[in-house]
Amino acid sequence: MLFDKQEYAARKEKALAAMKERNLDALLMFAQESMYWLTGYDTFGYCFFQCLILTPDGRTTLLTRSADLRQAQRTSNIDDIHVWIDGANVNPTVNLRDLMGEMDLLGSRLGVEFDTHGLTAHLYRLLDERLNNFAEMQDASSLIQTLRLRKSKAEQAFVREAARQGDLALDAAMEVAAPGISEGHVLAAMQGAIFQAGGDYPGNEFIIGAGDDALLCRYKAGRNIIEAKDQLTLEWSGAAAHYHAPLMRTLVIGKPRDNHQALFDAAKDALLAVEKTLQVGKTFGDVFEAHARALDAAGLSNHRLNACGYNVGARFSPSWMDGPMFFRENTQEIQAHMSLFAHMIIMDSNSGAAMTLGQTYLTHDNGPENLSRHKLEMIVL
Repeated sequence: MLFDKQEYAARKEKALAAMKERNLDALLMFAQESMYWLTGYDTFGYCFFQCLILTPDGRTTLLTRSADLRQAQRTSNIDDIHVWIDGANVNPTVNLRDLMGEMDLLGSRLGVEFDTHGLTAHLYRLLDERLNNFAEMQDASSLIQTLRLRKSKAEQAFVREAARQGDLALDAAMEVAAPGISEGHVLAAMQGAIFQAGGDYPGNEFIIGAGDDALLCRYKAGRNIIEAKDQLTLEWSGAAAHYHAPLMRTLVIGKPRDNHQALFDAAKDALLAVEKTLQVGKTFGDVFEAHARALDAAGLSNHRLNACGYNVGARFSPSWMDGPMFFRENTQEIQAHMSLFAHMIIMDSNSGAAMTLGQTYLTHDNGPENLSRHKLEMIVL
């Protein structure tokens, strides 16, 4: 496990207090992030059915497949591990119901993590069929997620390490990005720098796009060749113990387009406006409005997105994005010790020009701390 016993004990104490506040007899976790945060359990086995049960006496009981038995034993502090057997027409929710019956949870009030990739609609239907007459189910998707928002000192150390790795990846990208070079070479250099620094695979693919693909916000298959006069949009993250600290830049190759500098200046103004707003007591909605006002004042209202960042932390595939997000009227308050990624994304489809600027911050009582050593300057190679 990557944290000491006291860290996990403190997390469990917070989880149990939150369960008591909601009057829950048990918490059924299907989100891998919750299992990892609470116990250290580290796997991608959540692509199949598994469930971690937490009861008010502090017991943690895992139901998983045989392939993850040793994974749980090796990476977590879970002592009570049960295995459901793969086979034709096997329904693991039957095993879960029977296990909870043995745990004397019949007729109990269960908190369930519904809002997670670890519980597909198909599996939820099976779960509902087995438990609707067994116990009362309440949506507790936000219980652990809310506790994960504020990062402990030990967690902040991993966020800082992820940021260090991200800076190394940008160094590597600037070294290799040049006319005639494939996007694949840039990706290899960036991910290689992170791996060599001791990092992990990130929660999703790095976003990369040259030419017209610089206006895309998602990874796609296929590799462009960088041209003599080009633009290369990159969004990436270091990953230390699954903790992320994303960065975003658009690199200009050769002579900038006529509006590249103006778009960069607008993105920088917007990011600095966001920095001023990343204060304890402000809301995520306030952050979005600061970004929107700056870009709208530059005449770019039609070229910006409807969100400008999000909370980040320990996250698993398919995405390093962790809720909540910076969008209009989001009332989530900014608190000290959050790790937050702010991105200014300008995609001008009229001219075909792109410009992005993003970095991760740790929030403190006296304001935000930028975790990147790279300056807010337009990168021209």
